[in-house]
Amino acid sequence: ENAVVSTPGLKFKWPYPIQSVTKYDTQVRVLQTQSQTQQTADDAQIIVEAFAAWRVSDPLAFFQRFSNAGGRAEDHFAQAEDILRTSLRSALGETSKYRLDELFNADLSENKLGELEGRIHDLLTHGGNKGDQQQGGLSEYGIEVALVGINRVLLPEDTTKEVIKRMGANRDRLAQELESQGAARATAIRAKAEADARKIRAFAERRAAEIRAKGEAEASVYLKQQSSNPELAVFLQNVEMMRKAMAKRFTLVLSASDFGMGLFSPSALEGLAPGEFPTKLPDDADLFKGRASRGSMIRDAVEGTP
Repeated sequence: ENAVVSTPGLKFKWPYPIQSVTKYDTQVRVLQTQSQTQQTADDAQIIVEAFAAWRVSDPLAFFQRFSNAGGRAEDHFAQAEDILRTSLRSALGETSKYRLDELFNADLSENKLGELEGRIHDLLTHGGNKGDQQQGGLSEYGIEVALVGINRVLLPEDTTKEVIKRMGANRDRLAQELESQGAARATAIRAKAEADARKIRAFAERRAAEIRAKGEAEASVYLKQQSSNPELAVFLQNVEMMRKAMAKRFTLVLSASDFGMGLFSPSALEGLAPGEFPTKLPDDADLFKGRASRGSMIRDAVEGTP
């Protein structure tokens, strides 16, 4: 009678050869494969090393499958590892279904190395087709495959050159994408700046037109007033000129013939009634006569000086 005892405590058994006991350690064991060359879907050669973590999950099924290897549990484990190693090497043939850039890609969303490890795990656990034959999985032997992984990949020299070339092409593509993005960004910034400049220029021109129109409107009032009384306008201009000229303390000698100085001519104030403005200034002949008479007076004074 075959029985499995998995609980601790004292048990009873008949002495050998009536009964025998085989003890199995159910802790996880790690099996490492040797390096082997695999070919990818794009005909690239790679050297792969893989491992499998396994344990005895069904001691009875494990004993029935491997008891013919010897009477010791170590013999059973050794034969199980031989079968597991062979199955793992065979399952690594799934590498041929993936391209090299799918297995080793910096973009984790496109990296399919984990998918390959999952397929190998399923083949070891549940089996699969090999040629025209259906092979059973290790679960039928009482073995649980806890984890499968590819822990080392080496590239032959030719493959290394190809990978470097492909990496360079990928970097060139990324550089072109970044340059295109930068150019698009620069174009957008330049377009926005030009649009803002047009808005500011239009606002400034509109504001200048408003200020100009306002100034012209205000000036038109003064021009209208001046056109209604031009004599007053001329008089005010003369007064304003004198005010500006005499804003500071200084001595200024001017001729009555200069613009604005005609107001100081005696003839300019002759015949004015109260409230009237001088409208008739002395002409050039009168001014010349005045200057001539003054010159004669000065000459006579000089000649009469002892």
